[in-house]
Order: sequence, then C-alpha cells, then structure tokens
Amino acid sequence: MTEKYILAIDQGTTGTTVALVNSRGALYASSYREITQFYPNPGWVEHDPHEILESVFSCMREVIEVSKVSLKNIVSIGIANQRETTLIWERKSGRPIHKAIVWQCRRTTDICQELIGTPEAETITKATGLSIDPYFSATKIKWILDTVPGAYIKAKDGDLAFGTVDTWIIWNMTKGENHVTDVTNASRTMLFDLKTLGWSKQILDIFDIPVELLPEICDSDAQFGLCEADILGEFKFPISGVLGDQHASMFGQACFSVGSAKCTYGTGAFLLMNTGKDIKISDRGLLSTLAWKVKGEVEYALEGSVFSAGATVQWLRDEVELIESSAEVEVLARSVLDNGGIYLVPAFTGLGAPHWDM
Repeated sequence: MTEKYILAIDQGTTGTTVALVNSRGALYASSYREITQFYPNPGWVEHDPHEILESVFSCMREVIEVSKVSLKNIVSIGIANQRETTLIWERKSGRPIHKAIVWQCRRTTDICQELIGTPEAETITKATGLSIDPYFSATKIKWILDTVPGAYIKAKDGDLAFGTVDTWIIWNMTKGENHVTDVTNASRTMLFDLKTLGWSKQILDIFDIPVELLPEICDSDAQFGLCEADILGEFKFPISGVLGDQHASMFGQACFSVGSAKCTYGTGAFLLMNTGKDIKISDRGLLSTLAWKVKGEVEYALEGSVFSAGATVQWLRDEVELIESSAEVEVLARSVLDNGGIYLVPAFTGLGAPHWDM
C-alpha cells in the first residue's frame, strides 16, 4: 500500500517549520525559516505579512524537494500558528494595509488601561474568558482601523479582511476564496463568546469593530479550503485542520482528559490544562479559553501565559551580546554555583499570568 503523508505547518513568532509526517505520525522531512522581528518603537513588535507567507511556502517546497515524495501521496495540510497576531488586508488586492501586529506588541496599552475597571471590561472578560490586555487581537484591530487613513470606512464597506496568521495563510493558499479561522484562534481575539462560539456583537460594539471585517469561524477539524496547485505545483491539497499553536501542542501531548496539562517553552511559555466541557473561571489570573472543537465536541482549557521565555535568551544573544548562540546559556549556567543574588524579571513585553502588568 502506498504511504500517505500530511504537510504540517507551524508558523511561529521567530520562524516557520514545515514537517512532512506519514500516516503513523513519524517525521519524514522538515524545513525551517527564521522570520524578521521589527521593533519600530519601544514595546512595539511587527512582522512582514509577505515574509510570513514566503517562509511558509518556501519551507513547503523544500520539504517536498528533500523528501522526494510524490505530490499525489500528500493527503492534507494542517496548520498551527502563533496566536493573536493581527493582520488586515484589502479583499480585492490581497494587500496588507499595515504590518502584522505581533501578540507581544504593547502599543495598545492606553486603550486597555481606559477599559480596565469599567462595566465594559467586565462584559468582555465574562464573555471571552480573557483579561484586558494588549496581548489579544481586539485592541490591535481597533488601533489599525483608527490609525490607517480610511481603514474604518473600508472595513465598514466590507472591503477589508481581518485575520490571525492562520486566516492570512489560508486566504493566500486558496487565492482569496476562503476567509476562515478556527475556534481556538477566534477565542484569542477578545471578540469571541466562549458560550455561543461566535463573534460577540456586544463586544464588537464596545470596540467599534465592523463585523464585515471578520472571518467565518470553523471547527478545528473542518475543511478550510484547497491549497491551490501553483503553490506546490500539479495538485490541490485540502487544508484539513487548524489550531492555535498552544492548543495544537496540547492536542499533540494527548491532554484529552480533564485535568491533564502541558507547558510549552518557545518564545514565551504557555501552560494549558484541559477543563473538559466546562468553562472554568480562575480567581488567580488564569485565562479561560477553547481547547479545541473536534468531531463537533467542544472542550475548554485554563491557560497561564508567560510572554518571555525563549525571547529572554534571544535578548541575551541579540541585545546584550552575552552569547553567540542560544545553546551557550546552559554552559554559562553550569559554570557557576548559583545566581549570586542577581535576578531578571523578563517583562520585556509586560507580564502575563497571573499579574497582567502592562
């Protein structure tokens, strides 16, 4: 029997990995590309939307080339992506109207501080399960609509499209045919109601965000469209699964039972625990969020988000220039008995759970 393969895309904050796995889940080939971080002002973080796409497509092509696998044996594409990062583009041309505003970006702190302590903030947190913070997409969308000339009117007229990174990739893979996202990515926008599993009109009104801007919300295991033949050549491929990266890692670690949990260390560190069918509200600064919606069944999670983990090591390398490679931190750490009373609070882009200090 001919072996079948899945192309798995992991589009992250610092780079993109594409892996080719077989029907048993074994890794057959992989490719990685770094992407550029832009810091136009202190606390601001951006990505180039076109560079994101190029990293994805070039990794896909390299995996096919290296593996020598026949395209006809690839049965589907799956996507895991950095969450909350916000893009808005013209529907007609596909041109972004601004660089992607990354989840780490703090430019909307003032918008959030104006909300904190108001009845509107309580409404938002109760519906979405999220704390008021620049981390999430809602204030980023508002900032773009308020800042880019003519953007709000174009959004109201249905001429613009918003998406997190999954939506941007799918839009371009399908040549603008599909403007979609999955429930996990939607749940990170601060516009999504955890109970109704849809966009909240009340919250859209609070932020003055036109609903015409937003993608259709799909189950995590939905059919998200067909990747057009000219991306890889010869065949179209179904996009058959999408999850935000932290939800994907939770699924991959088989956290299927209530109380099972995982912690992933990357740019940040993210602890998620499965809470089953119930939305659990934390009184200790954790977030309530979707785990996934698969086979029509919804499961929820509690999340503790740490904004800077690997990013701190990157800072030691790129800014302090204490090391030349990330691996050197272990050598340095093992070279001393203790920290000598020196501590670093990694609040480069604020503090996440449980403090939510902007």
